[in-house]
Amino acid sequence: DRPAVAMIEDAERRGVLEPGMTVVEPTSGSTGIALAMVCAAKGYRFVAVIKQSISGNYCKLVKLLGARVVRTPTDEGGRGMVMKAQELAETHGWFLPNQFSNPANPAGHRSTTAPEILIDFRDRQLDYFVSGIGTGGTITGTGQILKAARPDLTVVVTEPAGAQILAGKEWNPHEIHGWTPNFVPEILDREVYDRIVPVTDLEARDTARDLAAKEGLICGLSAGGTVAAALKVAADAASGSVILAILPDSAERYLSTFLFEGIDDSSDATLR
Repeated sequence: DRPAVAMIEDAERRGVLEPGMTVVEPTSGSTGIALAMVCAAKGYRFVAVIKQSISGNYCKLVKLLGARVVRTPTDEGGRGMVMKAQELAETHGWFLPNQFSNPANPAGHRSTTAPEILIDFRDRQLDYFVSGIGTGGTITGTGQILKAARPDLTVVVTEPAGAQILAGKEWNPHEIHGWTPNFVPEILDREVYDRIVPVTDLEARDTARDLAAKEGLICGLSAGGTVAAALKVAADAASGSVILAILPDSAERYLSTFLFEGIDDSSDATLR
């Protein structure tokens, strides 16, 4: 929500987004829902460009917020979504925030997320900051400020084990919605993180389920993946280390995905 507000209000200040205009954006994660929400509140029309593999419930939520949806082929990945959104923006004169290259995205985290964390940890220990990568805005903006204030802090980025583009490996399709498109986002500060910890789709899913069943936190796959990475960091961290993990999404938008596989609404026959 924070980068969505930051990008829209930055565009308004610069005069490139005016009343009555349409906003179009490629999206497979929470930023698309946030942009739909912000546009609804501010009176802009919004078009979300979403690849076919993304949850139908996600699209329904975007449409509930008054947006329109354009689907792109799954095999074109994130690049396909970006290219289609650029085409629509150029053809119709729509405003394209382009979350993957818009400096207002990490700036939103520099001015909100990071300062709030520093306030919460005033006079308290903080050794590790762990975040996944979608657009790169969260880990860039938050990580830059945290490292400036806490030079000894270790920033950890996590990405899907089958799509480790930051580690220089081949990108493959994965189940963690909103994470790691098939390109490195332009706004990502590759100097901000100290360590890369990969997680599998199953680790992300199972950790998200554990967060719900054991902690009462209803989180999506990217949140599960981030905590799975944080647990790996904890496994070899010094005793007493303090680890902060970002949980960026909620499970309700992923009801038709891998996260809910095997979970149905039938009556449980055996009760003890």
